[in-house]
Amino acid sequence: MKTIPTFTDEIILENDRVKLIPLEASHLELLEKYAIQEPELWTYSLQSGAGTENMKKYIQAALSDREKGVSYPFIVFDKQTNEWAGSTRFYDYQPVHQTVQLGYTWYGKKFHGTGLNKNCKFLILDFAFDQLQLERVEFRADNNNARSIAAMKSIGCVPEGVLRSNCTDGQIRRDSIVLSILKSEWYNDVKTNLLNRISG
Repeated sequence: MKTIPTFTDEIILENDRVKLIPLEASHLELLEKYAIQEPELWTYSLQSGAGTENMKKYIQAALSDREKGVSYPFIVFDKQTNEWAGSTRFYDYQPVHQTVQLGYTWYGKKFHGTGLNKNCKFLILDFAFDQLQLERVEFRADNNNARSIAAMKSIGCVPEGVLRSNCTDGQIRRDSIVLSILKSEWYNDVKTNLLNRISG
């Protein structure tokens, strides 16, 4: 039987285009330029990384959740441009139910539409289903975030519905759309379709 990794292990995911390594507190200096120069990246985020202090809190919260074993944050390196591009993570990991959520994903604006996200998602999803042996990966987004929703649908996510007024950033309540990919869907066609898109 295959040994299933845990979130206490070092997880590094890599292909010819991207490399995802565990996020660390010292990575603040690598991501700070986006926090200062592109604050609009967090318009739809429940936790803003805009500004140095907010980015520091953003990273600290991610690392705290990793210590609890429920989250695993990555920093993303784009091999094509030789730059640190942003961050993404597993969260709400529930091994008993064999589920996890994938989100807190953001990249600097120059990386939007370049194929970087699809490469990252392929690596993360393949790890989730093949190594973690999960049955379901869930995605959520602000129901007004058309760009994010389109990106999730483009990799094969199936919309399930909208949770009305289900969470808040402390000031405004939001409706959240829920999407998912099941293990059977991944191996039936989503994996092949996504691999073809990033290869072609």
